[in-house]
Amino acid sequence: MIELDAGLAQDIVDRAMAILPYNINVMDTRGLIIGSGDRQRLHTRHEGAQLVLSNQRVVELDAQAAACLQGVRPGVNLPLFNAGQLVGVLGITGDPEEVRPFAELVRMTAEMLVEQRALQAERQWQEQQLQRWLSELLDSDYPLPALASELERLELTLHWPLQAALICLDERADAAHQLRERTGPLLLPLGRRQLLWLRPPQEPAADQAWLAQAERRAWPVTRLLVAEPVEQLAELREACQALGTLRDYADVAQAARLLYLADQQVLVLLYAQRRSWLVQRLLAPVRALRQADGQGVLEATLRDWLECGAQSQLCAQRLGIHRNTLRYRLERISRVTGLELFQAEPRQRLSLALALLQGVDHD
Repeated sequence: MIELDAGLAQDIVDRAMAILPYNINVMDTRGLIIGSGDRQRLHTRHEGAQLVLSNQRVVELDAQAAACLQGVRPGVNLPLFNAGQLVGVLGITGDPEEVRPFAELVRMTAEMLVEQRALQAERQWQEQQLQRWLSELLDSDYPLPALASELERLELTLHWPLQAALICLDERADAAHQLRERTGPLLLPLGRRQLLWLRPPQEPAADQAWLAQAERRAWPVTRLLVAEPVEQLAELREACQALGTLRDYADVAQAARLLYLADQQVLVLLYAQRRSWLVQRLLAPVRALRQADGQGVLEATLRDWLECGAQSQLCAQRLGIHRNTLRYRLERISRVTGLELFQAEPRQRLSLALALLQGVDHD
């Protein structure tokens, strides 16, 4: 049950008095005036309201009856209900015969405002509970059975398979409400500039269309990261945590606007272990290459050569250089890195190192 506060009470008063030429008072369940067109009457006790609260019925007071009560003027006083519970009293000042025709209309409007506030409070409570559930989902130490019990308590059913997506926002991250209207209730804040979206699996074309819609509507979306569909809570937790690592890598590597975890699994795994000795050993040859060539010509050549599938003629054409020049650069790259470029395994290591170094060196 919602309790009337001064803000809501004064809002009721202001709305009613904008169309009625009578003073309106709103009293709480103690009979204190907490909203009024006559500010001098605020925070005073209204004995007429106390009669309403005691009997839960309309009390009309003419001039003679009002004179017998403290803090009361002639008028009509009506109980305010929400969900069958008495939450306060509404008073209209004036001759009862004159103001009676307006009394029920004003009460109906007031109760609608109270109900609206109650629904808003319920939504806020639900969002807080969902936010807490999200933090528990991402907490590896929180037991999965307890997490499932929380879902039942919130009367929230997850329909499997489920796909986690992470929406990244820019500094104008004020569109969460708009986005929730377009995506459904399982869009949960994850800090100020991220939203975790738990949704049914979607095709890549739908994600492209969603991003296009976000751009048309000027939503502050910078990137959409999507995990594979999963079938249970344990997998969902792992997917959400992996998306967080993908986000970190994408931010520092200035990656594309739409990324799928399935396409970036190896990089995400390595980035998560980027400070380990093994990953540092993987990166060492490319770092040595950077130190040996401050202008970055050799690194750029290596990138193009790998993208051309180690086809020298194609790479030379792309770079606009003679094949002998390319051969000289590749020989130098091989000496600096200590790797044989015409073998598959060293090329794979170098490809991974080049991709990973974009994020690691900017971390």
